[in-house]
Amino acid sequence: MMKNVKPKSAIQPAKAKPTTTGRAKTKPKTVYSKAEIEEIFRRFSIQRPEPKGELEHVNPYTLVVAVALSAQATDAGVNKATRALFAIADTPEKMVDLGEEQVREYIKTIGLYRNKAKNVIALSEKLIADFGGDVPRTREELITLPGVGRKTANVVLSMAFGQATMAVDTHIFRIANRLCLAPGKTPDEIEHQLMQIIPDHYLYHAHHWLILHGRYCCKARKPECQRCVIADICKAAEKTSEMPAPLVELPAQII
Repeated sequence: MMKNVKPKSAIQPAKAKPTTTGRAKTKPKTVYSKAEIEEIFRRFSIQRPEPKGELEHVNPYTLVVAVALSAQATDAGVNKATRALFAIADTPEKMVDLGEEQVREYIKTIGLYRNKAKNVIALSEKLIADFGGDVPRTREELITLPGVGRKTANVVLSMAFGQATMAVDTHIFRIANRLCLAPGKTPDEIEHQLMQIIPDHYLYHAHHWLILHGRYCCKARKPECQRCVIADICKAAEKTSEMPAPLVELPAQII
């Protein structure tokens, strides 16, 4: 007697695994507990209560230009080049009138100055054509400007418009991996992790705290652990010294 067998047309194929189009919220790779992260940023907040970015600018437009010029250049070098430039061209209209050739002359001490001058004029023209000369207030719109990527957009949103963002530059990339605070292979991965683990009440200033910590203390060549305010919490493998926990109220550090 033959067994009942479903015809091939009735056999259901195996269901495919669902795919995600957006960035999934993955568990951060940090080796620190919530209490340790809270303490790290509490100490940063006492050390530098009102951290400031070091790029000189006079309005949101000049900030966009300065940050775009700072790629593969130091803030000090950009400031030296842009002081005279911004004195005569502090709006997109004035910059376009100045012209690419003149912009090159002002910024020729900055790396990749030829391409950057081209981008400055192009982004100025786009601001005039698409945004009425005003700097847009969303990341999606900012990254449409020539020479403006996610990092630049995040800096502008934070410094010009007071939004809590995390712009991952070379310092933050190094710090996040060295300290195992938010290890990752790409700036976007590190940004995503830091935005998850940093307490909300510290998030607005966290970007500048991490940059300044990397620039003046946890330096690329040799971290200065002997004067680090989080040395006793830090879990970096390359610490240069072990330090006891500092006093509860840390004195403000002037740099």
